[in-house]
Amino acid sequence: MVSSKLLTLVLVVQPSRVLLGMKKRGFGAGKWNGFGGKVEPGEAIEAAARRELLEESGLTVDALEKVGIIKFEFVGETEILDVHVFRADSYNGEPTESEEMRPWWFEKDAIPFSQMWPDDVLWFPLMLQRKKFLGYFKFRGHDVILSHTLEEVDEL
Repeated sequence: MVSSKLLTLVLVVQPSRVLLGMKKRGFGAGKWNGFGGKVEPGEAIEAAARRELLEESGLTVDALEKVGIIKFEFVGETEILDVHVFRADSYNGEPTESEEMRPWWFEKDAIPFSQMWPDDVLWFPLMLQRKKFLGYFKFRGHDVILSHTLEEVDEL
């Protein structure tokens, strides 16, 4: 039986740079990523995105724009990860290291894709251009994409 796990991902974007966090522990440790995590039972998806951003980076945002939904399947796992991707163009506070993440600004032309999830290089350009997208990625382990679909959409 396959189940689904609802997750969020927030990317803070400035005109020339993007804020990523080095995952220090848990799933995805050792990779640069946006900020996010599990949606708790009864919690709204956007509320979870805001909570995770605050917990992991110390930042709050006035507005979040949902730009994508990506489903991830990992061979041998029974859980599909259903990730709702948000973009924030302004923020409040200063990025602060947490137990889980170490934030760092990267220039848009120097995003460390080789140290990120392999799917990021495919959908990041859409997110940076504010294009909405739906994606599906099937992984073997955490580094090999066996198959994928990615489409630009008008609405989510």
